[in-house]
Amino acid sequence: MSRLFGTDGVRGLANGLLTAELAIQLAQAAAVVLGHDRTTDGKRPRAVVARDPRASGEFLAAAVEAGLSSSGVDVYDAGVLPTPAAAYLVADLDADFGVMLSASHNPAPDNGIKFFARGGQKLPDDVEDAIEAQLGKEPQRPVGGDVGRIQRFSDAEDRYIVHLLGTLPKRLDGLKVVLDCAHGAASGCSPQVFKDAGADVVVIGAEPDGLNINDGVGSTHLGPLKEAVVAHGADLGIAHDGDADRCLAVDHEGNEVDGDQIMAILALALNKAGKLKDNILVATVMSNLGLKIALRDAGITIRETAVGDRYVLEEMRDGGYNLGGEQSGHVIFSDYATTGDGVLTGLQLAAQVALTGRSLKDLATAMNKLPQLMINVKGVDKARAGTDEGVAAAVAAAELELGETGRVLLRPSGTEALVRVMVEAADMETAERICKGLAAVVKERLGVPSELAV
Repeated sequence: MSRLFGTDGVRGLANGLLTAELAIQLAQAAAVVLGHDRTTDGKRPRAVVARDPRASGEFLAAAVEAGLSSSGVDVYDAGVLPTPAAAYLVADLDADFGVMLSASHNPAPDNGIKFFARGGQKLPDDVEDAIEAQLGKEPQRPVGGDVGRIQRFSDAEDRYIVHLLGTLPKRLDGLKVVLDCAHGAASGCSPQVFKDAGADVVVIGAEPDGLNINDGVGSTHLGPLKEAVVAHGADLGIAHDGDADRCLAVDHEGNEVDGDQIMAILALALNKAGKLKDNILVATVMSNLGLKIALRDAGITIRETAVGDRYVLEEMRDGGYNLGGEQSGHVIFSDYATTGDGVLTGLQLAAQVALTGRSLKDLATAMNKLPQLMINVKGVDKARAGTDEGVAAAVAAAELELGETGRVLLRPSGTEALVRVMVEAADMETAERICKGLAAVVKERLGVPSELAV
């Protein structure tokens, strides 16, 4: 049977894979693995539960809270809040663990259940496996005064906002900022914290009805934000995804500023202030080569990881580094957060505009993005992508031609029978020519009959 936990918790169609029954069972299992094993002094374990505004989050949160309380866990219901807020509150409350119900940037019919360990940390694979193994066992069933209690975490949002404001190197007075909240979890707290920081705030995508999350707005649909920034004459725009754990930006002319550019701006700023640990930024192999070149010239080294914010987090924890992230906009400030935080990132980016007096467009020129093209080659034996001699020879020839002006990345998909071929070069014509050539070699060398392509 395939593993229930994916790269970011248990995610799927609500009332399809993700039923109320499964939510109860996961909560009961987590109560044993994350709660009762850590209980001291005879006290009941405590858990923070939060969700994004999806309609299905209402019944799934109720199921999770029922499973936890019936297993002897006291529940603090934080309501609708961003994922990073849930992680922060686990640490701030000194709770034993936390649960977030969200499917991030996925459409409204999907949902997910993600657990945080003590301190607001993401769970390692072995702990997720332990929860999954516990599903088949009898849950804890305390009685009487030993059952858990459920209470509203009434000041949860206020605690999070105060925390965010405390991270700012400079207030945002005089800046006009457009916020696109994706009709998601940041719809309440993101506009509030930017206003409290002094910004003149224009808000779009902040009217969640349970069904419109990520629907044509947010970090996966930047068109409305670009239009709003230009129309309102704003200094910049910030786009969140459904659970607000990532952030993309738009400059005053409506140009996109992606996660790589955001990391470049923030890494250079921290380095200048002497606050970038060991002069190292942690990023994935998908980050643009232009980021590495820009930071190298400033004496900053990039530590590369596999794709996924969990791998960035692992590298940051192992090395004690304090800044990392992904091109998609997951940016992690370990001095202030245990996971990617789109509201925090947006605040820090806006603060650099205020602090330097430079436009976001000007700040983004610190990094020259190299043209990048990716082709998904389907119907191939992805297992041989790293061992086939013909593919290896083609890659070596491409790398020799590109030299230091570009790079090649072949990455088998984790879920599909395809290989991703990515090429960066000094110009798009070269990137397209080399990428298409490599894709043809991969198809020729690794192709399998359609009936076998699983």
